[in-house]
Amino acid sequence: MDLVALIIEYGGWSWVIGGFVLLAIELVVPGGIFVWFGLAAVLVGLATLTQALNWQMQWILFAVLSVSCVAVWTLYFKGRKDVSDRPFLNARNEKLIGQVFSLDEPIVDGIGSLKVGDSFWRVTGPELAKGTKVKVTSVEATMLHVEAV
Repeated sequence: MDLVALIIEYGGWSWVIGGFVLLAIELVVPGGIFVWFGLAAVLVGLATLTQALNWQMQWILFAVLSVSCVAVWTLYFKGRKDVSDRPFLNARNEKLIGQVFSLDEPIVDGIGSLKVGDSFWRVTGPELAKGTKVKVTSVEATMLHVEAV
């Protein structure tokens, strides 16, 4: 039995079930796209249950609703830049830029270390003595670039 015959035989229920299958797929394959196809399929199923729509009109309605839902989601939700209450959550080292610390080990041959909180960081910069106040100018992976204050 092909898809068109299935839709003709079961009518709107085939769309509703197909929509729920697409929504279930979204749980396994994240990305937000199957939600909108599933929603469109459920809406087509509900429309078909309340009105007599031929299978061609059902597919056209599904295409229009799918494209519309994905377009609205892309333009409205994906384009928004939410302001986070924790902007450095996944980039903790970047919050160190501009802060001033004391060197725990002198910078010799361009390498030294300093303590931030309860962890030690490797630093690079000009030759400086232990205890010198330094300002973090940039971060590269786990290396802080510093300059004397």
